[in-house]
Amino acid sequence: MQNLIEAIVLGIVEGLTEFLPVSSTGHLLLLGHFLGFESNGKTFEILIQLGAILAILLVYFRRLLDIALRLPTDPSARRFVLGVLIAFLPAAVIGALASGFIKGVLFNPFLVCCALIAGGLVLLVVDELELEVKHDDATKFPLPMYFKIGVIQCLAMIPGVSRSGSTIVGAMLLGADKRAAAEFSFFLAMPTMAGAFTYDLLKNYKNLSGDDMTLIAVGFIAAFFAALVVVKTFLDYVSRRGFGLFAWWRIIVGAAGLAGLWVFG
Repeated sequence: MQNLIEAIVLGIVEGLTEFLPVSSTGHLLLLGHFLGFESNGKTFEILIQLGAILAILLVYFRRLLDIALRLPTDPSARRFVLGVLIAFLPAAVIGALASGFIKGVLFNPFLVCCALIAGGLVLLVVDELELEVKHDDATKFPLPMYFKIGVIQCLAMIPGVSRSGSTIVGAMLLGADKRAAAEFSFFLAMPTMAGAFTYDLLKNYKNLSGDDMTLIAVGFIAAFFAALVVVKTFLDYVSRRGFGLFAWWRIIVGAAGLAGLWVFG
């Protein structure tokens, strides 16, 4: 029962943080560390992302369907899909080649805390910059820009950096406004997270017990409903208020994590 409650809590945290620039993986690793929750090969933290993936697919279903229906006849639709695939490619290659190193070395609570604080400081700086806005539509970025965003996203291989945070900051530095940058992070999340989920499942499914699958299923459901709330509200929030709240949240969580590690180990 305790493990089920912890899986629900971790699933809610995953859903609430996956699409915010605060690092869902970093939060899961820190919370799991202090709760004493250890998943089989860190697979739980990866596989419950499916709940968040399905949440964003549900919210964006009509838009995705429209793009799919226009693919045969609309060059702009084909160009956008190509752009997403180009942006996805760097993370796919590095993730496949360095999966063992990432889980074995980088999934470290101390490193997570440092990355959370550093990322928070970066967000504070970027949020205050007077950046020149050249693009306000995530579906119409130049193709080289999609690739550059994909390369920047690879920084999120370090837990605590944040996939959405690196994508958003990268897009803004390359000329996107806040809303378009955040929205593209949603689109890029779909193949990136789905790829990570599929790769991890194929690699580890033989090592998963029935209890593991139960915990993953519970975490997945909790992540799905929590992510629904975030996806429906995040774009409007950042368009009006920016990223300051998330930056300070990262710094506070990172500092609290360092204090906890110093006191409790």
